[in-house]
Amino acid sequence: MAGERDLRKLLAGMDPVLNPGRYVYCTFPGRVPTGLRPVVTVAEAEGVTAVVEQAEAEALGLTYTYPAAWITLRVTSALDAVGLTAAVAGRLTEHGISCNVVAGFHHDHLFVDAEHAERAVRALAELAAESA
Repeated sequence: MAGERDLRKLLAGMDPVLNPGRYVYCTFPGRVPTGLRPVVTVAEAEGVTAVVEQAEAEALGLTYTYPAAWITLRVTSALDAVGLTAAVAGRLTEHGISCNVVAGFHHDHLFVDAEHAERAVRALAELAAESA
């Protein structure tokens, strides 16, 4: 399925939704431990980063950082679309909200400071309305 490439349409239709729960970043020197259920993994030269539910990390006694809320932009964006990440990051920057972006095949996912989750969703909804 081809995703949207037009920036105006992407912004107008991004439809941000706050997923339930809190998520944290963990890192491991080799691979993700068996049984851990990350929502995101990234392999780097220094090790593997896994974003997992905070409750799961705590239950397993894992060291973690950055308690975050997970926002999904429900617009189906093309992987080669230009400008969506910049526009979203720019708007959140205006509100002093940190953001880590992960692109999935169908959607973009934002991990924002958990304390600012509702403000982030409102800021993104305002950006979408301005772009409609």
